[in-house]
Amino acid sequence: MILDDEILLSVEHPERYIGGEINSVVKDRADTDIRFAMCFPDVYEIGMSHLGIQILYEMFNRRSDVWCERVYSPWLDLDRIMREKDIPLFTLESQDPVKEFDFLGITLQYEMCYTNVLQILDLSRIPLKAADRKDAGLGEIPIVIGGGPCAYNPEPVAPFFDMFYIGEGETEYDELLDLYREMKKAGASRTEFFEKAAHIRGMYIPSFYEPLYNEDRTFKEYRRLNGNAPERVTKAVCMDMDEAPYPVKRVIPFIKVTQDRSVLEIQRGCIRGCRFCQAGMIYRPVREKSLDTLKKHAEEMIRATGDDEISLSSLSTSDYTRIAELVKWLVETYKEKYINISLPSLRIDHVFLEMMETIQDSKKGSLTFAPEAGSQRMRDVINKGISEEDIMNGSAICFEAGYNKVKLYFMLGLPGETDEDVLAVATLANDVAMNYFDTVPKEERKGIRVTVTSSASFFVPKPFTPFQWCAMDAPEEFVRKAHMVNEAMEKALNHKSLKFQYHESGISKLEGVFARGDRRTADVLLAAYRKGCIYDAWTESFDPEKWNEAFAETGIDADFYTRRPRSLDESFPWDFIDIGVTKGFLKKEYLRSLEAEVTPNCREACSGCGAAVFGGGICHDRRN
Repeated sequence: MILDDEILLSVEHPERYIGGEINSVVKDRADTDIRFAMCFPDVYEIGMSHLGIQILYEMFNRRSDVWCERVYSPWLDLDRIMREKDIPLFTLESQDPVKEFDFLGITLQYEMCYTNVLQILDLSRIPLKAADRKDAGLGEIPIVIGGGPCAYNPEPVAPFFDMFYIGEGETEYDELLDLYREMKKAGASRTEFFEKAAHIRGMYIPSFYEPLYNEDRTFKEYRRLNGNAPERVTKAVCMDMDEAPYPVKRVIPFIKVTQDRSVLEIQRGCIRGCRFCQAGMIYRPVREKSLDTLKKHAEEMIRATGDDEISLSSLSTSDYTRIAELVKWLVETYKEKYINISLPSLRIDHVFLEMMETIQDSKKGSLTFAPEAGSQRMRDVINKGISEEDIMNGSAICFEAGYNKVKLYFMLGLPGETDEDVLAVATLANDVAMNYFDTVPKEERKGIRVTVTSSASFFVPKPFTPFQWCAMDAPEEFVRKAHMVNEAMEKALNHKSLKFQYHESGISKLEGVFARGDRRTADVLLAAYRKGCIYDAWTESFDPEKWNEAFAETGIDADFYTRRPRSLDESFPWDFIDIGVTKGFLKKEYLRSLEAEVTPNCREACSGCGAAVFGGGICHDRRN
């Protein structure tokens, strides 16, 4: 144990750091050729809930020549102690220092974890910049490899990574690990390994590319510095979901984590086309698991974990073609064992009605819907594809089935949003609460009042979405809109049944900078980290003043990345990645969103950018 009892007893939740959990994998290090430290750059409770890491942990440890272990960001208390006492960051399974491993794999799920990436490298005693690791031999310093959804624009963190895996990990990692084992035994250099790895689908080596910029500071293109670097990197995609490895024996944590349940991934991808949604684009095409595979996985998970809840995982659960049949089987199979079936990401339609009838007698929790916008106009703009009638009918079905808690998710700051659209969020939430009292007879309410919890995030344009050309609202505008909704809810007829929460606007601003940032923004990250910024996604740790200082010192203008609308012919730092959805398609969807904003007699095309304009020549996309 690398931490003594005195240290463990001085920190919050020492269980985060001791390892030894049920179903964790321990091997003899002498029997393995490759050691892989798999990292989620956030606190243990968050990282332990991440399905992607669980899948790779299972897949890697199936190999006899690989030992995959886990590492998470130490919380603030232990971070301070490790720096004071010069304790290196270590993995949970062996308690060995991360620096002794062959690979450090870091999943990039959220831009606000980027300073935690630097924390991981720093505490591991790995040079922060890849350029300072280039002369090390294979096995001397870990290969730092990034993946996950944020890797679809890797540039803001590119200087800190040796390579990125773009796409789904089930397909190409075996080839990469085989290559590493062979080249390590042959005494190859890191550069020689990267040159070979660059030919594997989905692999991006940042040091092989130099970004070039236009005089107006916009991104121009990449200059390839190595002949092995492909002009475009094609994402890796797993097409056979039934044969893909799956973690049916998840590691059981010692403490409560954010999603402490069995997770059954039923499909990948989404048939919908919400224009703000990056996941809906990068995870195409839709691939389903068979009903037989899902039944087998469910049985194995419950047997191996003893969990009392199964959550169905998908971008749009009710779009799974056999969802009603699956839910019926789960309810009937586990009803007497009091195992709850959780149904996130539901779409309100006839399939939803079938499911509600199926789970009438099952254990009740809360249901979550994401209208995203309060007004129908804005739902048309974002291509949400549901009407207010759908929402009312769906919530009525829930109330009739015995549910009395409904969570509604919205976005504020969507392109083209007006104050009327903002206030419609409060109106819709109130109407859903009213729907409970209109649906459930007074004598059946049992004294329980319906609770409608509305949570609003702030719109951040993401790469590979139709809204990647759009500007963001300023933080003060986000706050103004959130206060409008909150005040309207407090005045609503059913205000006692309503609760409103919203995100930190300053955090959303930084998310916007690093979502569409280029390699220059890495300087801001490094400056902020050196000022002490970590755990920026956590309100209690977020320090906007330090970030403002970092922007000022590096000369980076945050508004250049957030407040500036992009022209339709602008090149993006992520254009070199082929996700299978063309930029032309995304442009067409963007222009369709503008058509949805305006009336038919106001659709004159602007010669400058192609956006729709109002009569009188006022640019509806706020560019002129």
